[in-house]
Amino acid sequence: MTLTKQTMIAQDAALIGRATTIQPSHLHTVLETPLNDVIPTGFDSLIIGMGCFWGAERLFWKQVGIYSTAVGYCGGFTPNPTYEEVCSGRTGHTEAVKIIFDPNSISFRQLLTLFWENHNPTQGMKQGNDVGTQYRSAIYTNSEQQKTDASASRTRYQQALNDNKEGALITTDIQTASTFYFAEEYHQQYLAKHPNGYCGLGGTGICLPPS
Repeated sequence: MTLTKQTMIAQDAALIGRATTIQPSHLHTVLETPLNDVIPTGFDSLIIGMGCFWGAERLFWKQVGIYSTAVGYCGGFTPNPTYEEVCSGRTGHTEAVKIIFDPNSISFRQLLTLFWENHNPTQGMKQGNDVGTQYRSAIYTNSEQQKTDASASRTRYQQALNDNKEGALITTDIQTASTFYFAEEYHQQYLAKHPNGYCGLGGTGICLPPS
């Protein structure tokens, strides 16, 4: 089968990758917190994909209760991929945002509301004008409770879409998180460094019903 931008690559056909990791060397440009895999005691994390990761990251760092955000790659096969490799469609990854948050200040369900209402989760391997498997909608959870809550929210949002837009089926992938690979340093907090840069976020106009 010929690989196209919207065809998910098979694991045995994915790029081989490398052992060297990308690790940002600076603090979060906005929040001034570390960019690493350490989750402070009492905090929680979530990884989401909403299309281009620049705008999605900015959406979350602006919320009260967010300790840190970082952009990277998740849900694929190639270890330590580069941006160019991910964009080739040959790693299986999606552009993703890792969110570390204080659940006493912002709940997991509030994060899910931001997720569903700020992109279009019905577009398959694309988001707006951005076409490719790296732009797919995804939620990568770190516990069974997160997965249960995320799946329940998908059901509620699908019902809301059914009530407003007949035939709009959610394509969001909900899985247990695999390894999150940090993106290159220039991608981190890109829209804080380039306020007029590209932001592809755009929702359906449909709200997530309360549980």
